[in-house]
Amino acid sequence: MRVMLLGATGLVGGLALPMLLDDPLCRAVVAPTRRPLGLSHPKLHAPVLQFDALPDAPDWAQVDAVICALGSTMAQAGSREAFHRIDHDYPLAFARLARTQGARAFVLNSAAGANAGSAIFYNRVKGELERDLRALGFASLTLVRPGLIGGQRQQVRCGEHFALQVLGVLGLFASLLASIAAWGIAQGFVGWCGVLAAGAGAMVLWLSFRSPAKPAPRPSSRS
Repeated sequence: MRVMLLGATGLVGGLALPMLLDDPLCRAVVAPTRRPLGLSHPKLHAPVLQFDALPDAPDWAQVDAVICALGSTMAQAGSREAFHRIDHDYPLAFARLARTQGARAFVLNSAAGANAGSAIFYNRVKGELERDLRALGFASLTLVRPGLIGGQRQQVRCGEHFALQVLGVLGLFASLLASIAAWGIAQGFVGWCGVLAAGAGAMVLWLSFRSPAKPAPRPSSRS
């Protein structure tokens, strides 16, 4: 199976990448980025692209499945327009590209509360992406809706860090606010791709759940 991984420089994507590279079912990983990934591996192709202007039909887009862990925050994006572009337009553009090149499956790291009709801008954008992905006709579409994601980011999201600390002290397990270790999401992505390789085609929706913190090994760089 050939897998496209979006968001390989982020928290969840960065954990999913070594899992995919180590998975015998995955014979190739395509990880498009906007800056060099800084990693070399025989199974990895990491084209550096302008996400606003994707090529029409590149060979690297011929994949079986897409894992999307691409996303931002309002603080990082700087405006609603930029956030919508990063969290909706970019993932959808890659989904369309991969679909036209034959991809059968798409796995999305969405958000608890995703709803295209929500009054909350963040949830509305996530819901709009889910809606638009459904319209593309993938044989299998998996929507992962975690709550707050625990783990070490390259960029600390202060609001999430504070919320995770509070949840940890109070021991809250409400479904929409449950903290989930990032490695658990990444592991689920890779596991679902394995199911797809075995021929499953059903649509699956994962809601928020908890898992213990467990680090995933990073791959060693190979020239």
